[in-house]
Amino acid sequence: MASGIRAIVFDLDGTLYSNDDFSAEIKWGAGIYIAELKGITVENAATLIRETRQRLSSERGQEATLSAVCVELGGSIAGFHATVTPLLHPETLLKPDYRVTALLTALAKRFELYIYTNNNRTLTERILQEIGLAGLFARIFTIEDFWRPKPDREVLNHIFATILKNPEECLFVGDRYDVDLKLPTEMGCSSFLVTNIQSLLELETFLSSLPTNPRKA
Repeated sequence: MASGIRAIVFDLDGTLYSNDDFSAEIKWGAGIYIAELKGITVENAATLIRETRQRLSSERGQEATLSAVCVELGGSIAGFHATVTPLLHPETLLKPDYRVTALLTALAKRFELYIYTNNNRTLTERILQEIGLAGLFARIFTIEDFWRPKPDREVLNHIFATILKNPEECLFVGDRYDVDLKLPTEMGCSSFLVTNIQSLLELETFLSSLPTNPRKA
């Protein structure tokens, strides 16, 4: 097997699909959550979320997740998901990209495939169903498994122990380097940055280009 990679760990949102309308719906849902929390309008909440995200990203030197922003503003990750999930409509906004389905179906014959996402399980399963990827993953790790958003070293160690793989045997695939890839790379995994769906479709070529002994990508 190419490069000693035995498992591929995919991020979900922005990695296995991309949809601006659905992303906007998630942001709108977050605005509703913060508006209810702070007793302000949704428009003011959206501004507060944007400004807080910019500040946290600057202070931490890496992109701040929406989960981190909600916690910074006095909310909770569980509360955020409980409020937002019923407001989202992947069934009407998402559809399969059969090129991605074909890619992952082929990869599943050679590698163990996993999902590791800051999303919750219910929404993750709804999304996977709509984009035609349900049933292709050996296991799905969501925010509900740990309630610790990416990036998190303790969670990654738990994932490695659960799937019975060393970091050197894993390839992480994601669309945000700071959130999805930086820490796994530091821990010894290979990594692949997705910038759009076309770049995701180049994953198999990337795998074939890796050296016999895995290295940080």
